[in-house]
Amino acid sequence: MLRVGLLLLVVPPLILMGAYLMEQAGVDSCLDAGGAWNYAQARCESEGEFPFVPFMVRHPLMVNGGMLLAVVGLVFCLIGLYRGRGSEQ
Repeated sequence: MLRVGLLLLVVPPLILMGAYLMEQAGVDSCLDAGGAWNYAQARCESEGEFPFVPFMVRHPLMVNGGMLLAVVGLVFCLIGLYRGRGSEQ
């Protein structure tokens, strides 16, 4: 249970950070090229101004689900540590 808990505690936040950083790399390259990033359509536009929409507003299921899995992983870790190694045999 401890191993599953550690995986659930670590992997979902890493996936969230990866998705966020990949999107930010696209935004940065778009702005460096002189464009404007359209957050609603997730693409670079050559002209116009678009409002900033936070990552959590655009991807609520991914963010909330990932954090929920991390909390479940924390609970599994606590249960695994509380039981100790003696009960796994």
